[in-house]
Amino acid sequence: MTTTPVTTARAPVSTPQDTATKVWTGPGFGEFVGIVALMMAVTAISIDNLLPAFPAIQARFGVPDANSLQLLVYVYMIGFGAAQIVYGPLSDTFGRRSVLLAGLAIYVVGTGLAMVAPSFGWLLAARVIQGLGAASGRVLSTAIVRDRFAGREMASVMSLIMMVFLIVPMIAPAIGGAMLLFGSWVYVFVSMLALAGILILWFAARMPETLHPQYRRPFSLRAVAQAVGLTFRNRVAVGYATALGLLTGCIMGYVGSAQQVFDTGLYHLGNLFPLAFGLVAGAMGAATLLNARLVRRLGMRPLSHAGLSLFVVVAVGQVVVGLAYHGHPPLALFLAILAANQFLISFAMPNFNALALQPLGEIAGTASSFLGFYTTALGAFCGYLIGQSFDGSVLPIGIGYAILGSLALAVVAWTERGRLFRGGVSG
Repeated sequence: MTTTPVTTARAPVSTPQDTATKVWTGPGFGEFVGIVALMMAVTAISIDNLLPAFPAIQARFGVPDANSLQLLVYVYMIGFGAAQIVYGPLSDTFGRRSVLLAGLAIYVVGTGLAMVAPSFGWLLAARVIQGLGAASGRVLSTAIVRDRFAGREMASVMSLIMMVFLIVPMIAPAIGGAMLLFGSWVYVFVSMLALAGILILWFAARMPETLHPQYRRPFSLRAVAQAVGLTFRNRVAVGYATALGLLTGCIMGYVGSAQQVFDTGLYHLGNLFPLAFGLVAGAMGAATLLNARLVRRLGMRPLSHAGLSLFVVVAVGQVVVGLAYHGHPPLALFLAILAANQFLISFAMPNFNALALQPLGEIAGTASSFLGFYTTALGAFCGYLIGQSFDGSVLPIGIGYAILGSLALAVVAWTERGRLFRGGVSG
């Protein structure tokens, strides 16, 4: 492997950090996974623990349309997606540590502004700033893993990280609900601030710089353009990133609609809303753990292709059930089908993320940045369409899953030139 910027998009035969790995002085494997997972968990908890506070926020600011509260999720994702363009190139020049800590400082500022918001518009602006800061964790968690691992080992590590990341939604609404017991939705943001503080202290104390000095790239528009061109000319990177973005749209559509589906708009679970939300998230966490165990043996492609194919089948069944019950199936049946789909999607998303980055090891930061922006923007847009289609039934979620899942499967088939379910040394 050369030390100069690559001109083709071949997968590296080894991790770009081979030299650094031999003298690794950072945390052990378990702690490494914990730190990086927490970087991603900040993103998840910043979305999900706010959901139980929607009614309180609506009452506080007099928001006339309940669907408008979904903007608290989607504007966060706008900031989150847009900022990813910046963090990757900066981290390829200045290293991962300093850029992450700067991003977390922005997140803290946004959280503080949300706590003192005098209007709904102010709160939305604060959520954008939160997203701008949280994007650093999304980009750099992936880049740090790619700095140290490659191939199926990278996919396994990403699955473990995603498992922790997906466990957070199981407890995040419950944390948000508990914060409301203190008397105000403001305390939900206090919990976000506390989590960010833990991450800042833990990362600063224990995680060394993972970007090897010989792979630092000059920060210039020409260098960034070269890396972006290399990224988006790669069929595998673009294809799997597109499929990941479409599946992210499924998740975002569900998250944006969840409070209305389970609480105020359909099933009226009240205080049991976090339990229902956690059960579905638990299915995702279990699948991600299983994926981490199976991916080393079966490979990323066969496992993710099978998961996506079954996801589409179940999504079509979800639509059929929704139609059969006129958009209001029994809660237990809806939860079972939804959990099955979340279980299956979790065999695709972590592996798609790893497959998209696999050919781009020498520009992992910039590649993660722009692919992250692309997948987040695509996912937020698709999720917004699903969420804003909420009509008091479960049909928008089911139809959204079926359409986006089918599109993702078609994109993967294009990416692999029709050769699905076939693994290889690196995938």
